[in-house]
Amino acid sequence: MVDWNDSDLETIATAEELDLASERADGTLRDLVTMWVVRAGDRLYVRSVKGRGGPWYRGTQSRHQGRVEAGGVRQDVTFHQADPDEYAGVDAAYREKYGQYTSIVEHVLTDRARASTLRLEPR
Repeated sequence: MVDWNDSDLETIATAEELDLASERADGTLRDLVTMWVVRAGDRLYVRSVKGRGGPWYRGTQSRHQGRVEAGGVRQDVTFHQADPDEYAGVDAAYREKYGQYTSIVEHVLTDRARASTLRLEPR
């Protein structure tokens, strides 16, 4: 596992949204998708409201890598499926960061969304 440098970790973690482009099987990038991103400990996470069936999530599964952009930081990343023991910390991070969007944040706290939790690691 490669760690984020402190500056990029903080910048991405505090950005309101993140743009994510996964790589196709041929190595080209898909279109950017805008989503929420959270920090739990020294790791960054994203989730699909539609769970593992969500189009952008499915796109991450062909090569498990892509690119993210947030707060002026652009970084190539690897997508790692989070372990279930990471879910509680990610849930808490979503509640803390996006809690003001009560009716929306609940959608990323469902079992379906939890199953799509991806940890972003720089490469």
